[in-house]
Amino acid sequence: MQSLRVALTETLAYWTVVDDDWRPVPVADAYLRHLRLGADRAEGTTRSYAGDLACYLSWCEQTGRDLLSGAKALAMFVAMLKTTPVTRVGAGKGRLRSPQRINHLLVAVRELYKHAVAEGGLDASVLTFLYEVGDDRYLPAELRPEGSGIRYRARPRHVQRTGRSPRPLPVRQDEVEALLRATHSWRECFVLVVLWFCGLRVGEVLGLRRSDLHFTASAASLGCPTPGPHLHVVRRDNPNRAWAKSGDRSVPVRSEILSCYDRYLTEREACPAAESSDFVLVNLRHEPLGQPMTPDTVRKWLTALSQRAGLDRSLRPHMFRHATANELLRRGTAIDVVKELLGHASIHTTQAYLNPDADALRAAVESLGPLGGAARP
Repeated sequence: MQSLRVALTETLAYWTVVDDDWRPVPVADAYLRHLRLGADRAEGTTRSYAGDLACYLSWCEQTGRDLLSGAKALAMFVAMLKTTPVTRVGAGKGRLRSPQRINHLLVAVRELYKHAVAEGGLDASVLTFLYEVGDDRYLPAELRPEGSGIRYRARPRHVQRTGRSPRPLPVRQDEVEALLRATHSWRECFVLVVLWFCGLRVGEVLGLRRSDLHFTASAASLGCPTPGPHLHVVRRDNPNRAWAKSGDRSVPVRSEILSCYDRYLTEREACPAAESSDFVLVNLRHEPLGQPMTPDTVRKWLTALSQRAGLDRSLRPHMFRHATANELLRRGTAIDVVKELLGHASIHTTQAYLNPDADALRAAVESLGPLGGAARP
C-alpha cells in the first residue's frame, strides 16, 4: 500500500491510501477525506498521515490481520517499527525510526480507529485495545475532582519513551545579514525581511496576494480598519499548496519590508507573465514563469543561499519564526502580543518558542551574586 494525492479541484486536494491495484482503502480514505474537508486540515497534514497509515495497513495486510486483530496486536506493530529500517524514500530511508517518529505514527493509527468507530465501521470496544481508561467514580469524595458525574480519562496504551526534545535553533541576526549580502535579487531580500520581521510561516508568506498588502498609512478606503502599513494572512486553498495554518490575522510591517517590496516590483514588471498573477511571490527566472512560488522551492533556495553566504549550517524557513519570537520576548514584549503576532491558538505554543541561549543562561547564574565565605577551604 502507498499514499496518493487526490486532486478535487485546481486548488483543493488531499492524500489517501491505495492498495496494489491503485484502489483507495475505504477506511483510510474516509478518514483522510474527513481530515482535509471536514476538519479543515492542511493538505500536508493528510500527506503525512497517509504515509503513516499506509505503513500500518501494509503491516496488517502482510501479517494477515484485519483492523480488529491489528489493534489487539499493536504492540507487535510497534516492535516492527523499532527493529525495521525505513524503506520509504526520504531523508530517513535505511534508518531505524526514533521514538518520536513512532509516537507520531501511532497518533495517526489511533485517529483512524476513532474515526472508524464514529462512522460505525468498527465497534467502540476496539478502543479498549488502544487506550487505558481510568474511572474515578469509586474514589473517596475528598479525592474526586471538582464537579459531579462520571469522569473517564483515556491514555494511549502504546507510547514510546522519549528524551527531552532538542531546542530549536533560531537563525541569528548575523546570519540573516550574511544572507542579505549574498542575495541576487530584491525578491530574495523581500522574502528574508518578511520572515525575519514578521515571523510568518513559509506557507503564509507564499500564500500572500497583492490584495493582502496594505502598505500605506491608512487602508480605510479599502474597508480595512487596521492602521499603519500591514499585511493580512488569509487562509485559502492555493494552487502552490501554501497554507495559512492558524487562520486569518493582520501583521504590522517595518520600513525595510516596504523598501524591498518597492524594488521587487521593479523586477517583477520585467516579467510579463507575472502581470496577471495576484500572488506576491512568483517565478521570475524559471518555468512556469509568473506562477506562484512553492514551499519546496523556497526551502531549496534557502539551503543554496546558506552555502553561498558561507554559513556553517543550512537554514530553514521556520528558524526565522523562532528567531522572531525569541527576539521579541528577549526585548520585553508581552507574551500575549507575541502570540497574536505569530498567530498561535494557545499561549502554551508561544512559550515553546522561548529558547534562552548560552549567554543568557550564564548571565542568569552570574546574577545570583557571591556567597559569603565561599572562598574558604
